[in-house]
Amino acid sequence: MATKEGDLKVISGNSSPEFAKKVCDHLKIRESVCDVNHFSDGEINVNIKETVRGSDVFVIQPTCSPVNDNLMELLIIIDALKRASAGRVNAVIPYYGYARQDRKTKAREPITAKLIADLITAAGADRVVTMDLHAGQIQGFFDIPLDHLTAGHRLSEYFEPIVEKDPECVIVSPDLGGVTRARNFANHLNLPIAIIEKRRPKPNVSEVMNIIGDIKGKRAVLIDDIIDTGGTMVKAAETLKAKGAKAVYACATHGVLSGEAVERIENSEIEEFIITDTIPLPKEKSDGKIKVVSVSDLFATAVKRIHYNESISVVFD
Repeated sequence: MATKEGDLKVISGNSSPEFAKKVCDHLKIRESVCDVNHFSDGEINVNIKETVRGSDVFVIQPTCSPVNDNLMELLIIIDALKRASAGRVNAVIPYYGYARQDRKTKAREPITAKLIADLITAAGADRVVTMDLHAGQIQGFFDIPLDHLTAGHRLSEYFEPIVEKDPECVIVSPDLGGVTRARNFANHLNLPIAIIEKRRPKPNVSEVMNIIGDIKGKRAVLIDDIIDTGGTMVKAAETLKAKGAKAVYACATHGVLSGEAVERIENSEIEEFIITDTIPLPKEKSDGKIKVVSVSDLFATAVKRIHYNESISVVFD
């Protein structure tokens, strides 16, 4: 069965070919061949090796590190598809880079998340599919349809056996801004929540102020959307242990893991740190406390239902 947009095709850039392959495996289709190379001066060259005329094309490309290269690859692939007369171009961006620059917090600051939305739209994308935006309001930056998936249920599934073995658990938000995320996560597991009140004197530096809620003698599970340098989570884990938590776990959708984040986590009070595969984790970093759960099947379901013009509400249930 085909839609009016034509045959379903999946193309990926260089940021996460393994993730694209997983999505194609779930869909039981072959990934379309697309060569993305660089000229000697660093310019990106895209060569799509098969016809896409009239096709419903999904470009899978998380804009993770190197962010600017991966973003330009995405934009150039979209442009190439539009010029090749693709019927519909869908940008599948498991991790949306620049999402943390979503508002002005001081004078003369850019709102880069909005700029990126404009670039993707101007390049020719007809739809965007992404997961756990740092700020949900970024959906409003787009003038094209955006489907916003969440990894909360998939992450909570990992902790179900732990909770069954020891129901004395609590879900912890590492800051006041993540309370809604923590509440939704806790609802999956039927657990209470606690909140860490902190301030951030400068970027990537946090100072824990207070813990709101009962964590003494319990297994604490920290939940966030992005783990970057790891400083916030590590300091939160130290505080939770000092305040009486008997064990601390942590999870996040997007494992940016920049700088010494992996080493920082490995040497922390955290028992296990669970992330998804929206950003590829280098194999040399996958043997310790950091565990990866896949959300490729969720994206595959979304891709299939979008292709057949069906509701994707099932992905959220």
